[in-house]
Amino acid sequence: MPRVRLTRRQIVAFAAFILLGVGFLYFVLPNLAGVGATVHHIEGGDKWWIAIGVLLEALSFAGYVVLFRAVFVVAPTRTPARIGWQESYEITMAGLVATRLFAAAGAGGVALTAWALRRSGMSPRLVACRMVAFMVLLYVIFAGSLLVDGIGLGVGLFPGGGSFAITIVPAIVAALLFAVAGAMALLPGDLERRLGGWASGAGRLSHWVARASSIPALAASGVRTAIDLVRERDPGLLGAPAWWGFDIAVLWAMFHAFGSPPPFTVIWMAYFVGMLGNLLPLPGGLGGVEGGMIGAFAAFGVGFNLAVLAVLSYRAISFWLPTFPGIVAYFQLRRTVARWRHDEQPALEARGGAPGAAGVLQGS
Repeated sequence: MPRVRLTRRQIVAFAAFILLGVGFLYFVLPNLAGVGATVHHIEGGDKWWIAIGVLLEALSFAGYVVLFRAVFVVAPTRTPARIGWQESYEITMAGLVATRLFAAAGAGGVALTAWALRRSGMSPRLVACRMVAFMVLLYVIFAGSLLVDGIGLGVGLFPGGGSFAITIVPAIVAALLFAVAGAMALLPGDLERRLGGWASGAGRLSHWVARASSIPALAASGVRTAIDLVRERDPGLLGAPAWWGFDIAVLWAMFHAFGSPPPFTVIWMAYFVGMLGNLLPLPGGLGGVEGGMIGAFAAFGVGFNLAVLAVLSYRAISFWLPTFPGIVAYFQLRRTVARWRHDEQPALEARGGAPGAAGVLQGS
C-alpha cells in the first residue's frame, strides 16, 4: 500500500479550499439572483432543530466507527490488538479528512484507511479484501435505497410522486449494481489461480494478465466476505444503516428548522440522488452534492427557497462540522503510527531486521 501523508503544500491547499468555500457560501452565493434573500434566512432557522441535526450527525459518525470495527477489528481478521476504539476513531476521522482533500469519490479516504491498517500489521491482501467488504456493506444501503424508494415513488406506493427520470431510472441503475455484485460473488474462489495459468509466460501480455487477474478475484473475495459478515449477524453491521440513516435525518431536521418538510420518502430519494455529486472531481463533492440535492427536490416539486435553506444547512453540518476534528485525528493517527513503529523495533532487532519480522504482528 502506498504511504499516505499530507504535505505542507496539501495542508495549505486544504486551508485555502475551506476559506474559498466559506467565502462562496457567505459572500458570493447571497449575491446570486433569486438566492441571496433565501440564504439570508438561514440565521432564522429553529435553533432546537439545528441542535438536533448536530446530534444526529454525531450519531451518524458513531455508526461509521462501529461498522469499521465490525469489519476490521471484531471480525476474525487477525487484526493486531493495537487497534482499539481510540485508534478506530482516529483512522475513520482521518479518512474523512482525506476524502475532503482528495477527489474521486472518496478515494483519498480509502487509501489513508488502507495505509493505517497496513501500518497496524495487517497483510496487504487482507486489508484489500476487507476494504472491499466494508465498501460493499456501506453502499448496499445506498443502492438498496435507490431501488426500493425509487420503485415505491415511481409506482405510487410511497407518497411524493416524481417523474420516471428521478425515480425509476435511479432504481434501474441500482438494480444493475446489485447484479454486478451478485455476479462477483459467483466467481470461483480459485479464479486468480485459473487466470494465472495464462500468465505463465515471460512476455508483457503475461505480466499484464497476472496483474489484472488479481482484481476480479479480490473483488469477489470482498463481496463474499461481506455476505459472510451479514450471515454472522454481527450487531456492529448496523453501523452501516446508522451512518446513512442519521445523516438523512439531519437533512430532515433542517427542513423542520425552516418550514414544513416534504414526505420523508422524497427526502430519502433526493438525498441519495444528490450524493451522486460525490463522483464529481470536487473535494468532498462540495458544490456537486448541494446542486444535485436541490435539483432533485425541485424535480419533486419542493419549494426552491425551502430546499436551498435545508440543503445548505445540512451541508454546513455534515461537511464542515466533522472536518476540524478529522484534521486533529489525522495528526493523532500519525503519532499512533509512530508509536506502532517504535513498538516493532524490539521484534525487528531480535530477528535481525529481517523483512518477515512484520509477520510477528499478524499472529492469529
